[in-house]
Parts: sequence; C-alpha cells; structure tokens
Amino acid sequence: MGTIKCIGILTSGGDAPGMNAAIRAVTRAAIYNGLQVKGIYRGYKGLVTGEIKEFKSQNVSNIIQLGGTILKTARCKEFTTPEGRQIAYDNMKKEGIDALVVIGGDGSLTGARIFAQEFDVPCIGLPGTIDNDLYGTDTTIGYDTALNTILGAVDKIRDTATSHERLFFVEVMGRDAGFLALNGAIASGAEAAIIPEFSTEVDQLEEFIKNGFRKSKNSSIVLVAESELTGGAMHYAERVKNEYPQYDVRVTILGHLQRGGSPTAHDRILASRLGAAAVDAIMEGQRNVMIGIDHDEVVYVPFTKAIKNDKPIKKDLVNVLRALSI
Repeated sequence: MGTIKCIGILTSGGDAPGMNAAIRAVTRAAIYNGLQVKGIYRGYKGLVTGEIKEFKSQNVSNIIQLGGTILKTARCKEFTTPEGRQIAYDNMKKEGIDALVVIGGDGSLTGARIFAQEFDVPCIGLPGTIDNDLYGTDTTIGYDTALNTILGAVDKIRDTATSHERLFFVEVMGRDAGFLALNGAIASGAEAAIIPEFSTEVDQLEEFIKNGFRKSKNSSIVLVAESELTGGAMHYAERVKNEYPQYDVRVTILGHLQRGGSPTAHDRILASRLGAAAVDAIMEGQRNVMIGIDHDEVVYVPFTKAIKNDKPIKKDLVNVLRALSI
C-alpha cells in the first residue's frame, strides 16, 4: 500500500474501561510521529456509513479517565457481508486512511482479519475486553477495572450474606472465560468460583457442597461465570433449592455494572502502552497482529493466534482458591 500517512481508529464490540485511554494514545502517538489520524464512529458501522472525523490532539484531551468509548460502538450486519466490506473499503480510501487500529475483543479482531485479507489493508488490533479471553496477552484493556468493580460489589454483598447467614450466588461476566469469576473469588475471599473451563470435568456445585462449606462459616459467596456452559447463577440457585433445600439461597447478577466506570491506573497505563505500540507496529510495517503484553513486554500476536487459541486458566489459581476458602 506504500507509505502510511493516515491511521483510522475504531472501537468495536462490548465497551471496556480504558478504551478511551487507548484512543488517546493511538491519536497522540500517531501525531507525534507525523501521521494524520481519523476517528471512525460506531465501529465497523461507521466505516460502512462514512461516520469519520479527523482527530487532532485536542480531540482526545481529558478522556483518559472516562469509561466507555467516545467513538461509540455498534453491531454491523453489513460488515459481515463482502458487499458491506467493499463499501467500508471504498469509504476508507475516500478518507485517505492507509491503516486501521481496531480496539475490541475476538469478534472485532476477526472482522479486522477478514478485512485485511480481502483488501490488503494493514490492521493492528488492541485487546479491549473485560473478559481477558484473548490469547497472547497477559491481560486485556478493561479487565482490571471490571475485576475491581466485582470486588466492590462482592464486599457489599458479603455484609448482607453474613447478617442473614445466606448462600449467595453472584453472577459475573466473562462469556466462555472464567478469569473474572476465579480472580474475583480469590480477591474477595469468596468460597468458590464456578467457571466454564471446568464445567465438563466435575460437578462444581457438588464439589463445593461436599467440601463442607458450612463447617466453619455461617455464610458463603460463590462467583459464577455467565456462560451457556455453566448455566449461570440462576441455574445453580435452582439446583440448591431442589437438591439442598436446607440452605437459604440468593442470587445477584452484576451485569453491565462491570463494564462501566473510570478505568484503574493499571488499565490506563496498559491502554497507553498498547496504543503507542500500535503506532510503532504500523511504522515498522507490521500487519494483522494484535498488540499484547507478555511478562511486561510488548508483543505482536498474529490475529489467527489471538482469536483461535483458547487462553488457559492457571490451575494453581484454582488450588489457591480451594486452599484459602476453608
């Protein structure tokens, strides 16, 4: 495609705290390196409808502390079709955009990979998802903030659980990944975490009850990852009512609370590092890679790896939770 003079930025998929910090970092690092920047509104939809605006340094002033995304995000059926992607490419060329930075989760990066293959467009991905489920990076933008939100909520729920001697199932996000549930359980001192990674191996509820969770405690909190594989918190509450009617059970579903809020220092720094690295990658001639962090070093992960490979849960974390919940 020749020399890159203009970078387009978009956010796609579910919003995550720290996306604005990433937008700011990409914009300012690009301008610092003499490149033009254009913000694309509403994700791939904006690429199809032409909602594109030139960004200067002042466009990203005072946004590092904001949750959500100033560029907005939306689903786009048109972009899933070859015709829609052709329109998106035509708009991109019309705006003089030479390379794309896509901030989002695996669905967003899948879209970028297909688009890059079809039109030979340099695309760089930034892992923006609270689920922490992208392979090749130790952590994703938004995960730390979501974890802290869960922590604050569970601390409050524990007050009620203890006062009433109840068993609480707290459902957290994560889709098919148990990172929020498992680490949230360790951080909040919960008694157990029910996660999709082990749903086929053991009956996690039976194991929890069998471990004698009432031996030394008058209340218990179990974090459940929302997932078709686990069935969610309501599923386990119903099971307890039917199989162990002696327990007083309650359910709290945290839902979209976990997505919002001002990003933590960790997420702001991570987003800033990854955003600046995305511009470096473009200037080096990289394409079709996600920028990740591995052992505190910036790494380039091919889209195919980041999307297709499952990120493993560390078994020793499960053992930590088990040992500390007695």
